[in-house]
Amino acid sequence: MDLDVFVTAHHAEWDRLDHLLRRGRRLTGAEADELVALYQRAATHLSLVQSTAPDPTLTARLTHLVARARATVTGTRRASWRDATRFLTAGFPAAIYRTRHWWVPTAVLSIAVAALIGWWIGSHPEVQSAIAAPAELRDMTRPGGQYETYYSSHPAASFAAQVWTNNAQAAAMCLVLGAFLCFPVLWILFLNMLNLGVAIGLMSSAGRLDVFLGLVIPHGLLELTAVFVAAGTGLRLGWTLIDPGPRTRRAALAEEGRAALGMAIGLALVLFVSGLIEGFVTPSGLPTWARIAIGVAAELAFLAYVYILGGRAARAGDRGDVEESDRSAELPTAA
Repeated sequence: MDLDVFVTAHHAEWDRLDHLLRRGRRLTGAEADELVALYQRAATHLSLVQSTAPDPTLTARLTHLVARARATVTGTRRASWRDATRFLTAGFPAAIYRTRHWWVPTAVLSIAVAALIGWWIGSHPEVQSAIAAPAELRDMTRPGGQYETYYSSHPAASFAAQVWTNNAQAAAMCLVLGAFLCFPVLWILFLNMLNLGVAIGLMSSAGRLDVFLGLVIPHGLLELTAVFVAAGTGLRLGWTLIDPGPRTRRAALAEEGRAALGMAIGLALVLFVSGLIEGFVTPSGLPTWARIAIGVAAELAFLAYVYILGGRAARAGDRGDVEESDRSAELPTAA
């Protein structure tokens, strides 16, 4: 394409579009229609320049012009309670539902790894002695030891806040670091399962596994599910870089990244509930069966939320992304 001829042929349209944009809201109906038509043509011109003759100066001018025109045509909107309601009832559960093929296998494999580590440690005294001295192991696993008093070592409110902050950070790291080809997510997940497996193995060797599970299950079901969702979403985000599918890699990463950002906010709320259970229910004087029942009820409510509300929203086309009107325009690609 001859760039000089192209500019000569279309600069009048760009100047006219710039003139209409400067007038802002003082446009007649015909001028508003003209602005939309010129915006669409300028977007096409920008695509042609980028794909056939990427001149930096012209590209910058047209990019700025198209961005201004799009802002004028689509308008601006403020977040409202309607957006928050839509996010909680459709967008967030739909995003989790769409990634279930990632986080469900992640959960199954992770639990299997933790159980395997626990069995290995519990059945091999030499491994236990490599972890800590016998006196330290007894202090951790005895009645009233560190594993039991951990959940009541601080005031419930401050402990719940601390747990929520730590878990939210771990979930956010899984979501963000997924863009680095999955490896950091796998490492974070392994460390979490290693800690769980060590605790299972040591308490099992002391004959007190039932006590440990009675302390972990009430909050652990929901907490670990949130971590598995974050890890599965991070792995999906990393895989998008490797295989974006029919979308361009940039568009695929933008779409999945926006959904992951929304999930980070939603999972923070889920982990807040888990933190409340860990801070107020786990160390409470309730019988073990009551504490476990509360944890199971919270987990079932979350799964129903995902598979009923999320499944319905996903089948209706919600991908957990922002609304189409709020996305960046994807310019047509010249053949």
